[in-house]
Amino acid sequence: MSGHSKWSTIKRKKGAADAKRGQLFSKLSRAIIAAAKDGGADPESNATLATAIQKARDNSMPKDNIERAIQRGVGGGDADAYESVTYEGYAPGGVAVICLVLTDNRNRAASDVRHIFSKNGGSLGTPGSVAWQFDRKGLVLVDQTGVDEEALLELALDAGAEDVREDGSSWQITVEPGLLAAVRGALEGAEIAYVSAEVTMLPKATVEPDENEARQILRLVDALEDNDDVQDVYANFDISEDVLEAVAS
Repeated sequence: MSGHSKWSTIKRKKGAADAKRGQLFSKLSRAIIAAAKDGGADPESNATLATAIQKARDNSMPKDNIERAIQRGVGGGDADAYESVTYEGYAPGGVAVICLVLTDNRNRAASDVRHIFSKNGGSLGTPGSVAWQFDRKGLVLVDQTGVDEEALLELALDAGAEDVREDGSSWQITVEPGLLAAVRGALEGAEIAYVSAEVTMLPKATVEPDENEARQILRLVDALEDNDDVQDVYANFDISEDVLEAVAS
């Protein structure tokens, strides 16, 4: 599992996201609005909207909030003219970082992201400088507790998964983005709970920073994720679960 996925999972388990639920719902709404505006209100024919809705549901966003966001998207209006921008750079220790932004003010977003990188010991790169180090994949994380490895492997592969592997205390299922819903549905049908299921950027190789660098990297990642314009952050660090747990506490 990518280090960033581990970090996100640990923070989720500790309830770190609960204190920022309002900000999280705002970001999820923004993604739904933009997707509906670009591709229409029907998730059956708008894959981007379907993904945004599923992510909102996975984060317990109320149905009414989701429906209002869709209606705002199809209703138009300059206030909701969000623009997608990708920023790439490096964190301490040579860790590659991809930052996906959805903003109504590109200049503000660029200034904020640049400042966050600089303040936390990183550096902003040029487009394409680190993207080649990642693959876009669907990723499902299943807690190992009470899950039979062979049954999970057979179920996931039959649903179209590329690979199932053990990583720490979780099973990591990777799949092409277009088949993520099928794998998720197969797990739900078999009543196998999953920790998360999302389209992500998986690193082709990882960097193992020392503990001091790890703390700097996680501060940078958290600062980016705390920015209202930032939708997702991906990084190729590999930090032990013990260190991640220590930092999270």
